[in-house]
Amino acid sequence: MRTLTLVAVLALSGCTYLNPLNWGAYHMDIQQGNLVTQDAVAKLKIGMTRSQVKFLLGTPMLTDSFHADRWDYKYQMFIGGKKTDDKLFTVYFNGDTLVKFEGEVMPPEIPVVPLTGPQTSSAPSASSAPQGAVKS
Repeated sequence: MRTLTLVAVLALSGCTYLNPLNWGAYHMDIQQGNLVTQDAVAKLKIGMTRSQVKFLLGTPMLTDSFHADRWDYKYQMFIGGKKTDDKLFTVYFNGDTLVKFEGEVMPPEIPVVPLTGPQTSSAPSASSAPQGAVKS
């Protein structure tokens, strides 16, 4: 009976966070929710319709049936099992019209710039050829 109890305790201890055997374990980075950036919020205008807001920000993570005129965009980021970001952005409607928005957002997205160098072609460009001329 003691052996069975010991085996059960050891098996269940693998499921706990406090197990010292799991302290060095790998934890995945997890991004949850709606990523609302400053770029998207800059495009929001009072008076927009619900469908226009949904087009800009996406479908809200939280919709409350008791507060139908409020959409909550929740965002959380976990790195190494620890919460690093926790943001909430809320938009308010009156009927189908946006009347107010507030909350925390992520920084603007950085555009991806190609890593090609300057164009150093020695061939003449098409714009330098006279009109009607055919290049061979």
